Amino acid sequence: MRDHDETPYIVIEREGGGGIGSFILGALVGAGLALLFAPKSGEETQEEIKTRAIKLKDVAQERVRDAQHNLEGRLATAREHLQARVETVRDAVDSGRQAAIDARGDLERKLERSKAAYRAGIEAAREVGADPDPETPAEEEAPEEGAEG
Repeated sequence: MRDHDETPYIVIEREGGGGIGSFILGALVGAGLALLFAPKSGEETQEEIKTRAIKLKDVAQERVRDAQHNLEGRLATAREHLQARVETVRDAVDSGRQAAIDARGDLERKLERSKAAYRAGIEAAREVGADPDPETPAEEEAPEEGAEG
């Protein structure tokens, strides 16, 4: 029996080129074939080759210009989108910064009120502890509930 791992195989790789290189190669092959099968004289053939070469050059230049305009348009669109996103992020950062400043101000005001209340409480406690009112009778200790005595 034959092992399946020994079966020959072919790998075809393709690159994503194409474009102008393929176009020029095709034009050259076509020009060469035209020379081989042309029933014209040498001068006529040379003149036709010149004409076709000029047309080929014009077509190639036009395609390059079209590609350049297309690329410029895409770049302009990408630039506009990027600028819009940058502005959005900038606005969000500014809003966040302002919210943080506002929150800090609120916290500082609350902290000052808390400190003032704390100071007032300490001051009141000192006044009560330092100057007991002699007219107020001292509290008697009450027996705890459930205690025998």
